[in-house]
Amino acid sequence: MQDHGISWSEALRVWVRVAALSFGGPAGQIAVMHRILVDEKRWISETRFLHALNYCMLLPGPEAQQLATYIGWLMHGVRGGLVAGLLFILPGIIAIMALSYIYALFGSVGFVAALFFGLKAAVLAIVVEAVVRVGKRALKNRVMQGLAAGAFLALLLFQVPFPLIILAAGVIGFMGARMNHQAFTGANGHHATKSQDHPSLLDDTMSQTAAMRRGAYIAALCAAMLWIAPVAALIMALGEGHIFSQIALFFSKMAVVTFGGAYAVLAYVAQQAVENFHWLKPGEMLDGLGMAETTPGPLVMVLQFVGFMGAFRDAGSLSPLLSGTIGGLIATWVTFAPCFLWIFLGAPFIEQLRDNRALAGALSAITAAVVGVILNLAVWFAVHTLFSQTQTWHGMDLPVLASVNPAALALSCGAALAIFRLKAGMLQVLAATSAAGIAAWLAGAI
Repeated sequence: MQDHGISWSEALRVWVRVAALSFGGPAGQIAVMHRILVDEKRWISETRFLHALNYCMLLPGPEAQQLATYIGWLMHGVRGGLVAGLLFILPGIIAIMALSYIYALFGSVGFVAALFFGLKAAVLAIVVEAVVRVGKRALKNRVMQGLAAGAFLALLLFQVPFPLIILAAGVIGFMGARMNHQAFTGANGHHATKSQDHPSLLDDTMSQTAAMRRGAYIAALCAAMLWIAPVAALIMALGEGHIFSQIALFFSKMAVVTFGGAYAVLAYVAQQAVENFHWLKPGEMLDGLGMAETTPGPLVMVLQFVGFMGAFRDAGSLSPLLSGTIGGLIATWVTFAPCFLWIFLGAPFIEQLRDNRALAGALSAITAAVVGVILNLAVWFAVHTLFSQTQTWHGMDLPVLASVNPAALALSCGAALAIFRLKAGMLQVLAATSAAGIAAWLAGAI
């Protein structure tokens, strides 16, 4: 790539700053990167930034972390991508591991349980707000609204695997754009015209070099080996039935099939880890999500908590804390190693498709379907947060209305009011509901 004048030391300082400010889920993290890299530093153009985001939203896994890796690669090649991607998740790894220790050791203590009780209420409101936020951006016409409704009903009523839903939406969007259907050629909320761009150091005139492409492909091969080899070694050494092998296999499969961003990942993991593997109870999944919401890094850092708790409770001859630590790190490794593979393998090719209308149409349709996925997640969370008992009907978890928890309902409504009417920040809401949960415990209300 041509010389863009961005020094390595300055870029390193900026990526540390981005990592430290990466609160608020994918929307907040993408907003932080946009503000720093596009508006403040003017390192990358609006068009280039959104094209990279478009590709990352098509990938399985956390789009914000992959976006950081992509832009780091654009600026400084493979080492830039590795540093940006690794720094993005390092604070979360440390924070979630520390909170997992606290939860495993003291989670049943009333004070800690009350703290997480409050977090659940805030998380429910945050997920609902995500439905509204993404919906406003993605559902620009009746076709997109229909795709979202179809995805929601397919998940809720028929338990259709959402990778199939995302794939179908992508095909519909791709074909619709190829046929110049207005719903797909004009609905992409991410595209910006080049006239909107401010001058930037890394603009659309800069192209990748052959050395950058070659380096990216070598890095992709290394990432694939670093992902697959440890999984194979665990299975050969311990067998498929061992908890470490189960964690490695499950999260490796998750890394491949969970399209649609962080909330889609959480929906898949919640269903499988809670209902199939029984590593966690529904309420504990919400506790883990509350941890991820309050710490820097991607929301999918909750997967480290899931792996920790699964191994903690099936420690075998190891101490529970050691087993949990290993399980959590395995989950993290197989979750994020593929993220580097997808970026280094696909970014050089995607950079050559910056003006491809069919790709933009596929993205707009996938984003619409993801709204339905997030709505399904919100319903699942609401049922298990507000009610203490559920019943199964045709594969759906329905609440027992008489089991409603008044304190949980009051905290969730209060969090929703703070977010939607008072425009309170996410950390403010989480802190307030946590304090309210502790106060309710002290008053004997929970």
